[in-house]
Amino acid sequence: MIRAFDALSLPVLRWLDPEDAHRLAIQGLRFLPPGKPHDDNPKLAVRAFGLNFPNPIGMAAGFDKSAEVPDALLRLGFGFVEIGSVTPKPQSGNPRPRLFRLERDEAVINRMGFNNDGAEAALRRLAARAQNGGIVGVNVGANKDSPDRVADYVKLIETFAPVASYFTVNVSSPNTPGLRNLQEGALLDDLLARVIDAREQVRQKAGDTPVLLKIAPDLSLAQLDDVVQVARARRVDGMIVSNTTIARPSTLREEMRAKEQGGLSGRPLFRLSTRMVAETYVRVEGAFPLIGVGGVDSGGAALTKIRAGASLIQLYSSLVYKGLGLVDEIKRDLTSTLLRTGRDSLSEIVGADAATLTAEDWPGM
Repeated sequence: MIRAFDALSLPVLRWLDPEDAHRLAIQGLRFLPPGKPHDDNPKLAVRAFGLNFPNPIGMAAGFDKSAEVPDALLRLGFGFVEIGSVTPKPQSGNPRPRLFRLERDEAVINRMGFNNDGAEAALRRLAARAQNGGIVGVNVGANKDSPDRVADYVKLIETFAPVASYFTVNVSSPNTPGLRNLQEGALLDDLLARVIDAREQVRQKAGDTPVLLKIAPDLSLAQLDDVVQVARARRVDGMIVSNTTIARPSTLREEMRAKEQGGLSGRPLFRLSTRMVAETYVRVEGAFPLIGVGGVDSGGAALTKIRAGASLIQLYSSLVYKGLGLVDEIKRDLTSTLLRTGRDSLSEIVGADAATLTAEDWPGM
């Protein structure tokens, strides 16, 4: 069914404006017939952040910003779904056009600006599906015009704790002015202290909700040192590496589109984001797991990300070019690798290449 859907939909969607195509994809998923996904091979199961994932492939934040179709995505075989970024108040985001395909590079540039329906709408949808099971994380961000951005994060933790499988604190989007400043030492320390405190305050009625931190791939290694130090000191449950990049590799073939402002994702981000996974892994020293995201478009790419230090992976941009069948393709490849090498789980190879990767020359951007 998925192969047939991809064969019919991908050519049509690629003819449309990218944002219109995205909206159409969301609408199509809302009408996906009910049903259960095929059971995953038990070897693909991952335990991380106190949660049991049926497989390591997640839908990254940015696709389902307002929690419209998490269950449809889970039925399509994702091991988990991350909705958002959600902000306390609805906001329209930046002016259109703000989403661009770089076809020959299999990449995307976006400057969406946290467009979403707001916390109230997302909470209503998540509460309505709360009994359905499956891991659905909530990526939280601040409103562009907020007088106190840290207070926005705290409010969202308090609001969504009863319905979120985990939280992702997004301080790494390049499309909200000044947001990435929250990755800096003292500001990050204050933010995480208040977020963790908010989580603890609602723990009794909402349960234990893991808090993850999502970082940019554009941090210097000195900045990464500081970020990891703060994350470990504040005892976050994990990190997501990484968001989109503001860099533009010299190898990009879509030279005119590459001049658009915003975050670059897709295949050109793979080497940089994977290097950042490895650099983060060696600094974390096993204190918490990582989710690797950026340029995952094949089973081989997923395996490389895992061997760099990611316990789980996420994807989004590659679906624009490869379709939803990519999820099953990656799972088949990972299963085949485990069977061929006689391993019982992916945890046996997490970080196997991290030390080697960190010794290599820095990826050219």
